[in-house]
Amino acid sequence: MKVVYFTESLLPHVDGVSRTLAQLFGFLEQRGVDFRVYSPFVPGPEISWSGRVRPVRFVRFPLYPDYRVSSPFGRAVWREVEEWTPDLVHVVSPTPMASKAQKWAAKRGVPVVSSFHTHFVSYFRYYGAPWAAGFGWRMLKRFYDRCERVYVPTYAIIDELREHGITNTELWSRGIDLARFSPEHRSAELRAQAGADESTPILLMVSRLVKEKDMADLVEMERVLRSRGNTHRLVLVGDGPMRGELQAALPDAYFAGHQSGEALARWYASGDVFVFPSTTETFGNVVLEAQASGLPAVVVDRGGPPDLVQPGQTGFIARGNDPADLAEKCETLLRDPERRARMGMQAREAARERDWAAINGRLIESYGTIVDQHRRTSRP
Repeated sequence: MKVVYFTESLLPHVDGVSRTLAQLFGFLEQRGVDFRVYSPFVPGPEISWSGRVRPVRFVRFPLYPDYRVSSPFGRAVWREVEEWTPDLVHVVSPTPMASKAQKWAAKRGVPVVSSFHTHFVSYFRYYGAPWAAGFGWRMLKRFYDRCERVYVPTYAIIDELREHGITNTELWSRGIDLARFSPEHRSAELRAQAGADESTPILLMVSRLVKEKDMADLVEMERVLRSRGNTHRLVLVGDGPMRGELQAALPDAYFAGHQSGEALARWYASGDVFVFPSTTETFGNVVLEAQASGLPAVVVDRGGPPDLVQPGQTGFIARGNDPADLAEKCETLLRDPERRARMGMQAREAARERDWAAINGRLIESYGTIVDQHRRTSRP
């Protein structure tokens, strides 16, 4: 089976999509599945599958210059794809390049699948255009209707897509590297750097610092916690256009900036409670990474993260866009070190059940089923 991928996000750019694809592509190599990738990002030679990536032309996304949007125009790419004769096309996001790939596949009788990673429609309300949500859903439905299957990371998002008429869905969850993210990486040095000793719990958030992560709710949550006399240290790991604004609004917080690799794992393990107010997540990789690191997580009741938390066992689920409720849930853990330690151990055990090999193995089986069905129905 030969699979060709079209994606705007890929290493060395780091986000949830690129990390998910990196796990998948490594697995495909191990299983001997032939694949090729077209992307505006090309990994370095230290990545084993980098030789399978073909660069495409791009423009930078105006709101976030670190993001790139591929230009689908140019015959060389499509001529190359044609010569390679893929059995399946996987378009990762609803972009111009992906739409072009769908049209190319339709003309040549090649099945197309997609995956739902980013809740783009939910972003409209953060940028002054809530009225555009209906149009956004119609465009998404038109895009996904051209796919045999849409792979979705959580059942909550599957239900939401079905409410908007997108029914050709299947679960493709996410796994975790338990060696990389582990309580063993806890660092007294990092805690001291953040201004916390062992008697001062760290309330940790790992995220891009952008509006759509509901940073306004985080600011108000911290105000409520401080007004109630809670002793803790809020630590934000990540960067983004809101950093300056947040530093002004959160003078008592510690900003660690963008972290990756071993440094990121140490920050996770050095926290005590993980908080994530975002209402726009399709999965919430950072929640799973925190759980694997031994932290109970406080999330909100929208999007994918609630699927990852067992209330009262591995964390708590607060009401979305309700900073007071978020603060109350965090306060419960900040004031009870024994409970948060017990729930942190339970969170680590829950993370053990998310094995990347099993998850991606089921995806490859689904690929095979789609290709086989398409071959049977395409015969004269």
